[in-house]
Amino acid sequence: MKILVIDNEINIREGLVEMITNFCDGVSEIHEANGVQTGLQKIEEVSPDVIFLDVELDDGTGMNLLSKLTEINFHLIFITAHNKYAIDAFKFSAIDFLLKPIAPDELIVAFKKVKQQYKNKYLSNQLQVMQDSLNKITLLDKKIVLRDSSSIYFINVNDIVRCESSGQYTEFYIEDSKRIVISKSLKEYEELLEPYGFIRPHHSHLININKILRFDKVNGGCLIMETLEEIPVSHRKKAQILQFLDNL
Repeated sequence: MKILVIDNEINIREGLVEMITNFCDGVSEIHEANGVQTGLQKIEEVSPDVIFLDVELDDGTGMNLLSKLTEINFHLIFITAHNKYAIDAFKFSAIDFLLKPIAPDELIVAFKKVKQQYKNKYLSNQLQVMQDSLNKITLLDKKIVLRDSSSIYFINVNDIVRCESSGQYTEFYIEDSKRIVISKSLKEYEELLEPYGFIRPHHSHLININKILRFDKVNGGCLIMETLEEIPVSHRKKAQILQFLDNL
């Protein structure tokens, strides 16, 4: 497996190369580049299987580099500093990324994911979702990528009726579609979807406020969704939810 590391910070680049050498099995070659132009040259020269790509480069961005390619036939792992908007964009698009400073255990997890996938034929679509997230498009157009063990789904955020916690998994209930089970916690999706009109009325439930039909005060109170599903409201969340609904 041929690896290309593209990062303008020499200490980050060399440190990552050393970690790949020490912790990643099955690597036959490791190449380096420090920017958009040198990165494009290396891609043409070595045809890498995996690219570790910095978001910000001296002569442009990682997205600038990708936009200059006619075909993306490699696995991609972004490298980024801690930036909430960029990280949210990665999460919405389900594209793998590593935060600087890079931790060996996170590198190992990301590399294992690459080895489990023969080829990601949906990467171009995922990159479009990421770009849309960075551009902060409206909710009507906003998409999220959900990836389970066998498929990748491109879902309109406004089509999500609700999410439900199931241990370390989150169950997504999509309008006019099947249930999708993702191996991430509900807390992670709460942080991601809250700015787009999602509230958590109960520790096990996250719902789309645009899909609420009514609030039923019987038996302590529950929210009736457009799908006629009943979502419980916890006692400590009841006053907050009622105030929220009054302000709609």
